[in-house]
Amino acid sequence: MQREATCSCGKLRALCRGEPKLVSLCHCIACQKRTGTPYGIAAFFSKENVQITGPYKSYKRSSDSGFGLVFHFCGECGSTVFWEPSRMPNLIAVGVGSFGESSFPKPSQEVHTECRHSWVAPLDDLRD
Repeated sequence: MQREATCSCGKLRALCRGEPKLVSLCHCIACQKRTGTPYGIAAFFSKENVQITGPYKSYKRSSDSGFGLVFHFCGECGSTVFWEPSRMPNLIAVGVGSFGESSFPKPSQEVHTECRHSWVAPLDDLRD
């Protein structure tokens, strides 16, 4: 299985082989600000299974857990396509929305639920 994630303009691409190791929904305020939505969803792949093509810019920040993250986004359209979490150095996170695939596997976990918007259903309430 291969999936390709792209930015809005298509210049930055992440070709991902195999199934993700983890799909996680994050409600933290930083993800809300990064995405402009109530949460972010990341698919985590082994680094050796991800091939990045195209130019990108990077932004480094800390996280609530104290571990750093480096986000990579298209310098043309601004879309964040992938990031590197320092607490999981063998994995690359790819924004699930960047795949543009409605059949993508749903998250298996959600984190920072204390920041969940009151009108967003908990993951356990979502049905296949």
